[in-house]
Amino acid sequence: MEGTKEELKKSMNKEGRMDIKIKPWEELTSKEINDIFSLRSEVFIVEQNCVYQDVDGKDEKAEHLLIYIDETLVGYSRIFNKNTYFKEASFGRAVVKKKHRGKGYGHLLVEKSLEHLKANKQSPIKISAQAYLKDFYSSHGFVVKGKEYMEDGIPHFAMYL
Repeated sequence: MEGTKEELKKSMNKEGRMDIKIKPWEELTSKEINDIFSLRSEVFIVEQNCVYQDVDGKDEKAEHLLIYIDETLVGYSRIFNKNTYFKEASFGRAVVKKKHRGKGYGHLLVEKSLEHLKANKQSPIKISAQAYLKDFYSSHGFVVKGKEYMEDGIPHFAMYL
């Protein structure tokens, strides 16, 4: 989830029409649900070689941020109000399709997730961040609290904003 705002602007002109949506579960189309689970399994299960139960019963309680380029889902996160996933507000399952990384979509995903939470007066915000992304999330103001821990066999940090 790298790249700068300038890189994002350049890539947006080259890649096609961008569409950003935030929807509750019950408003997602069957195509959008399929796109979400396909992208999440493509990255979190296959690419990261991590066998875990992605369908965890929490999707129905979340709002879903989708970034499409033309008809392809390139970025996604699920967003939770306070007392839904954690005591704090949160977002997670943040993911960018491999061939679209390094173009700023990860930053856009975090910015839009945070904007949505703040617009709904949801704070503080806690995330469970993969350890290798600590600096990425720190660049958005998140601070590590506590020690590194394992989640689904991958090192993570609890980070707060």
